[in-house]
Amino acid sequence: MPEPVLVSMAAAIAARTVVGLYNLVKARFAADPEAKAVLEAAEGATADSPEVRKLAEALEAKKTADPAFAEEVAAEWERAVVDQDATSGGVTNQISGHVGGNVVQARDIQGGVSF
Repeated sequence: MPEPVLVSMAAAIAARTVVGLYNLVKARFAADPEAKAVLEAAEGATADSPEVRKLAEALEAKKTADPAFAEEVAAEWERAVVDQDATSGGVTNQISGHVGGNVVQARDIQGGVSF
């Protein structure tokens, strides 16, 4: 069973929310038809799906077999993970992935918001 962080990575890859990680894994899996099929099957699947679990297992196998790839994956994941902390009434906002519409990032709004 893969570590929880690998399942989180696999879910992010399947949803393409971490584009750099998705591209890295896609390139690495391209030469392996079985791994490529696992990646394609997981695309768009929910985080708790069997497809994402299989992707996490394939990711774990590739990382174990290739330490350089494991380092690249860890570095890409580290870039994507943001630790936000709003102290003293502060606000943090983060958007990642594809946004197909308007976005408002705000703290205190007086009145309405329209686009």
